[in-house]
Amino acid sequence: MTKELKIDKLFLISVILLTVAGFFIFTSASLGLLARDGANFQSVALNQSIGLIIGIAAFFIMSRLHYRNLRRHAFYILLSAIALNLLLFIPWLSLDHGGASRWIDLGFVTFQPSEFLKIAFIIYFAAWLSGLKEKVKSFKFGIAPYIIIVGIIGLLLLAQPDTDTFIVIAGTGIIMLLVAGARVKNILLLGFVVIGLLLLVVYFRPYAKQRVMTFFNHASDPQGSGYQIQQSLIAIGSGQITGRGFGQSVQKFNYLPEPIGDSIFAVSAEEFGFIGSIVLIALFLLFFIRSIKISVNSNDSFGGLVTLGIAILIIVESFMNISSMLGIIPLSGMPLLFVSHGGTALIITLGAAGIIANVSRHQKD
Repeated sequence: MTKELKIDKLFLISVILLTVAGFFIFTSASLGLLARDGANFQSVALNQSIGLIIGIAAFFIMSRLHYRNLRRHAFYILLSAIALNLLLFIPWLSLDHGGASRWIDLGFVTFQPSEFLKIAFIIYFAAWLSGLKEKVKSFKFGIAPYIIIVGIIGLLLLAQPDTDTFIVIAGTGIIMLLVAGARVKNILLLGFVVIGLLLLVVYFRPYAKQRVMTFFNHASDPQGSGYQIQQSLIAIGSGQITGRGFGQSVQKFNYLPEPIGDSIFAVSAEEFGFIGSIVLIALFLLFFIRSIKISVNSNDSFGGLVTLGIAILIIVESFMNISSMLGIIPLSGMPLLFVSHGGTALIITLGAAGIIANVSRHQKD
């Protein structure tokens, strides 16, 4: 038996606070663009505001649309996401930035199709796993489909190249498999295969290899590959306990690369200090913990798995960004979700949070 409930309050609070905090942090960080390109600042601020409005609408719609509808259309959702990513290989449609072709440029709007692909994968894989039951323990029905699906997605993402997104998708899928009941020995074997593939990518992709080398020696090239992490650590250290104050970051002006993107956590830490950083991390943890609770209490396996997948995706992406800015892991291209620049990421993140909110409304009685 199920009954329709109100959205989990603590989960909703975490989404609201992350969205509000993200907007203010982004607004402050984007002021750094004024010293570089005033016109670009106006464009970025407008695009992020539009993304926020659409994202809030997406959250509301997905929180009202029964999540089981996603299961019925899961295959077509994944197929659409793959088709969108294939458009990146049409030269006059793709937009290059930083040596990667990850954006589709329609003239009046640009968007990143890999953001949609991440959620589409989770929806489809949750739908697949939820129908297997005991069959998930077999290689044929559990591991083999994962290899095929992630292999196709991997080819699309590594060609862009977008190694970080591939890592997140592959890792999320493995955890979903484990929770669905796949054999641990198969999961371990799969994990070793994925790690081996990633090592090959690092070896044969110069930019990935350089990131790893810089991680082990931040000071090896302070004006080159080590510049971003050096400036990030300076910004974070400058924030000390309470921070310089809202809007008072120095590093965002002509020092930090991508102050509204990869480096936005460093801007936040400089302005709000150790205390502000802990509060932001605590909000992400609250989001994750409540999502796991919703997953456990879901009325069916699809709702539980899709909630789990989204929660893992959001927390891993965000913590990869924070960890890379702290020098704990090699630099990644992952955004700080709810905060970093990127209308597509914000819309998809809020829409995905809406799916979790919807699952929370249909709990076990």
